[in-house]
Amino acid sequence: MVTVEPVMIEGVPFTAVSVVLPQTNLLVVSNEKGYIMCGALDVDLLNEKLADRNIVAARAVGVRTINDLIQAPLEKVTVGAKKYGWEEGMIGKDALLKIADEPSQS
Repeated sequence: MVTVEPVMIEGVPFTAVSVVLPQTNLLVVSNEKGYIMCGALDVDLLNEKLADRNIVAARAVGVRTINDLIQAPLEKVTVGAKKYGWEEGMIGKDALLKIADEPSQS
């Protein structure tokens, strides 16, 4: 099953996507600038093979729900995300709020 729904973080709208798969769930919270995702995200691929895209993304591990993802510390972030002040150990919601007010860097 795939669920897509709005989620508010301190009054700021984001989109939450949950994909229920056998033995695991894929979880993503995003806006038009970037996203945080469960441990399935391959940050090294984004940084190395897709570096020219400057993707703003981060991974949190050990999460089972969207709320877990929002509250979890980020385990790994992309180079593009670091430009917005994202760092390993930062809580997911704090990272998302950093891209809520930033102008898009296309």
